[in-house]
Amino acid sequence: MIRRDYILRMIEQFLQVLSKIKALKKGELWQPAAAALDEEFQKLAGKNAEAVARLGETELLALLIRGEPTQAIHTKTFMLVALLKQAGDVAAAQERFEESRNCYLKGLHLLMKALDPAEVNEIPEFVPKVEEFKSALGSELLPLSTQARLMQHYERIGDFGKAEDALFEMIEGEPENRAILDLGALFYERLLGQNDASLNAGNLPRLEIENGLAEIRERKRAVSA
Repeated sequence: MIRRDYILRMIEQFLQVLSKIKALKKGELWQPAAAALDEEFQKLAGKNAEAVARLGETELLALLIRGEPTQAIHTKTFMLVALLKQAGDVAAAQERFEESRNCYLKGLHLLMKALDPAEVNEIPEFVPKVEEFKSALGSELLPLSTQARLMQHYERIGDFGKAEDALFEMIEGEPENRAILDLGALFYERLLGQNDASLNAGNLPRLEIENGLAEIRERKRAVSA
């Protein structure tokens, strides 16, 4: 009970900070918003927004773990994700586009790492969704590693149609990359082991999977020729 109360107090305090940051954004008070964000990043991870965006997910999680009960780590990870989304918005408004993109990518990566398939629809309201990060990143081509993570994320939560979309974004970017084609073949082969109800619920019927696998195999033959 003590740990639950601790987490609830932590969330309540964080929501107050988040509300303040959003109010500053609404008023286009970008410098105070950036300062408030840096202060909260320091509390959570001991580093400012720009430094957090440069760290790997494992490094970030190591910073969050320090001195915290296990149950709090998951919540703090979601808080960090929310801060990265806000930091990305503020940086974009100040035309610091590289920093903004780094914040969005880091937030997206951290979110996909933290999400358990069973809780995708039950995460706290303050946590940005995967689609929000994708929308913020715009139409610019995502890094290959991000596309691969998106594909794995969508497959893990059963959204097979979006997983296939992520796969073909990778293929379009590097059509002769044999590793991507191998990844695609394994993806379709795994899905063929699913029942039709799961496939239909995931917006990728069996016939489309069979056609997709045939296309991947044809591409592999062309690359090898």
